[in-house]
Amino acid sequence: HYIKSQNWNEKWESNFQPIRVGDFCGIRADFHAHFENVEHEITINPKMAFGTGHHATTYLVIELMKDMKFENSKVLDYGCGTGILAILASKMGAAESDAVDIEEPAYENTIENCEINHVKNIRVYHGTLDKIVSEDYDLILANINRNVIVQSLKSLRKKLNSGGILVISGFVAEDRQLMTEACEKEGFQIQIIKERNNWLCFKLK
Repeated sequence: HYIKSQNWNEKWESNFQPIRVGDFCGIRADFHAHFENVEHEITINPKMAFGTGHHATTYLVIELMKDMKFENSKVLDYGCGTGILAILASKMGAAESDAVDIEEPAYENTIENCEINHVKNIRVYHGTLDKIVSEDYDLILANINRNVIVQSLKSLRKKLNSGGILVISGFVAEDRQLMTEACEKEGFQIQIIKERNNWLCFKLK
């Protein structure tokens, strides 16, 4: 018996679906058709090494970003994956952004996606949160997972300006209580909780 070789790229491409958040934002790969009637269109060229995060969580964070002010702000995209959130923040007027991911393919892919989208004000770092020394962010976006977020809350708080905003996602509805307590323990106030397909997203101040 032999195994018929598959075109992995084709298989992978068929699994990557465009994400559309109302008429606010559309994310597609270059082999998808352009969106019609969206305010911001982002083209990414994701690598096989990882996806675009859980679509539900990416969607939730973008939905929250829609009503946030990014003009002239300094932003951190923590666990940036494909760089989508940092790129969107730039398109929404962020003055400068830092993006960091522990996975090397994510780091490389974020650099590439910044180029594809002609975004020049994002610095990309490969490593953990320790790589980020700034402590004057207006907004931090962290779409990762429960454990990493809980472990990072104290450091993230240090990196925010007073009155700064932290958006966290990547955990499920069952963790609502645990995450609420962890955030409040670090002095954050929960402003908004959104849910989609059992995934949660918090906006904290």
